[in-house]
Amino acid sequence: MAGHEFSEPEGRKRQVADHTVTPQAAEETRHACDPAFKHGVVVGFDGSMSSERALAYAIGMAHRSGSGLIIVHVANRLPTTVWAGCEPPVFVDVPDHRTEVLGLELACAEYLSEVPWILVERGGDICHELEEVGREYSADAIVVGSTHGLVGRIFGSVAGRLARRAQRPVVVIP
Repeated sequence: MAGHEFSEPEGRKRQVADHTVTPQAAEETRHACDPAFKHGVVVGFDGSMSSERALAYAIGMAHRSGSGLIIVHVANRLPTTVWAGCEPPVFVDVPDHRTEVLGLELACAEYLSEVPWILVERGGDICHELEEVGREYSADAIVVGSTHGLVGRIFGSVAGRLARRAQRPVVVIP
């Protein structure tokens, strides 16, 4: 099974546009994660060189273990203070079409034909979302690329923060 899907794993909060629908009804319509990807390998992917190396390693890891690959793209979120200039900071979703572009690129990639895979889009803190997807799919490992540069040194790298807080093995690819 090669291809890409956008799934809503169990526990994922969904915004309800219809005000007549109760939160409980929204919870009941949520799709459970695909059992084929339970105990798979989660990989953070944003299209950067570092994430491409992590993806290559994760593909090999999933292939060797005979498991599925859960590719996670975390979309941008910005505080509303950027838009409104007021407090308290509340996070809003910024339209991020990058996931669609990444999905199309991955769907055409021959190197992904060896393993079953899905693409999951999330919004928020990268570390939290990767660990959350790992928990939802009972992943055996999370694979990420290392962060280089000034931002990583100032705020701490995603790999470092994830390694400190994750409840499963984290593989950092240089």
